[in-house]
Amino acid sequence: MRDPEFHRIRRLPPYVFAEVNKLKAQARAAGRDIIDLGMGNPDLPTPGHIVDKLVETARDPKTHRYSTSRGIPGLRRAWSAYYARRFGVRLDPETQVCVTLGSKEGLANLAQAITAPGDTILVPNPSYPIHPYGFIIAGAGIRHVPFGPGIDLLRELAHAAEHSVPPPTAVVLNFPSNPTALVCDLDLYREIVAWARRHQVWVLSDIAYAEIYFEAPPPSILEVPGASEVAVEFGSLSKTYSMPGWRIGFAAGNERLISALTRIKSYLDYGAFTPIQVAATCALNGPQDCVDEVRRIYRERRDVLVDGLAKAGWPIPRPPATMFAWAPVPEPFRAKGSLAFSKLLLEEAEVAVSPGIGFGEYGDGFVRMAVVENKHRLRQAVRSIRTFLQRHGTPQPAATPDRELEVA
Repeated sequence: MRDPEFHRIRRLPPYVFAEVNKLKAQARAAGRDIIDLGMGNPDLPTPGHIVDKLVETARDPKTHRYSTSRGIPGLRRAWSAYYARRFGVRLDPETQVCVTLGSKEGLANLAQAITAPGDTILVPNPSYPIHPYGFIIAGAGIRHVPFGPGIDLLRELAHAAEHSVPPPTAVVLNFPSNPTALVCDLDLYREIVAWARRHQVWVLSDIAYAEIYFEAPPPSILEVPGASEVAVEFGSLSKTYSMPGWRIGFAAGNERLISALTRIKSYLDYGAFTPIQVAATCALNGPQDCVDEVRRIYRERRDVLVDGLAKAGWPIPRPPATMFAWAPVPEPFRAKGSLAFSKLLLEEAEVAVSPGIGFGEYGDGFVRMAVVENKHRLRQAVRSIRTFLQRHGTPQPAATPDRELEVA
């Protein structure tokens, strides 16, 4: 028998996060209290009215049959209505919207639908792993584009496109960004749409964190006139309504891309369980004060973490959006790299974070921290990190009243 490693699996590197996850599991098995800021797994409960709608619908035996892979009409109309009121964008729910099993599945399936072996795809680096690997699995070649604070993304995209053979067929965008938490304005989207139309490049935009913001509401690329000629956008209810395990998301925009996604999905799945789709419709059409509350909680947690770490001697940028902080590895540990630092932080401070190298080579000087623990636990994490930094000789700021670190 030949090498048992299959072709597509050979194209996937070892999962960097698995090393930290293994250490985390071992520590917990030994009875240690690990504060997990690694995975972006919302801890807040799904709002009650959404759960109630799921239960109510699930009691109807008619909803237990196969659903439809592109989504029930009511949910596609609800997503179109969301775009109209949030972004001022009109979408045809019949031809411009497709329901997906989360934005991750949607992007991976579209990659399968539109990619030929050897195609070149431009992907910012660091990025959420499915953005490059969805296309790698589909057989494409990835051109990694440096991305981060102070980097001119459009210039980097244009440079990468000019020096790619064959020319790129698509570019992936993600604002607000996972893992960097960076946001963009409509002007950048305008420039990217104009560039994509000139060069006949598809634009795949991921806005899974569009509603988790603390400053100006992030825009949609579909707000740009002419964007629907080249762009499709993926969204999710996972973070907005604390529904990560429900696996429900959307693709919206260019009719040709939506048609391709719909067609390939018709071979792969029958869509999400109908009661989940009905409950998702309820979420989009119902009261939105629950979203305001989610946003308020994440803002408070962000401030506890950022302010607490600054006082502990580890100043990090205050993220304007998402549930993440993208933190530069402290200077004394920088030469070790993000993976070694993450392991050390787990072993000595009992705090789990995601090593930046897991999001791409340009992320290696950072770690990602998710505010998916309550304020009490975040304060506990900050105290542990402060002790850890002191032990390793990290310079400490001048002493100030430390009310944020008091136990509530």
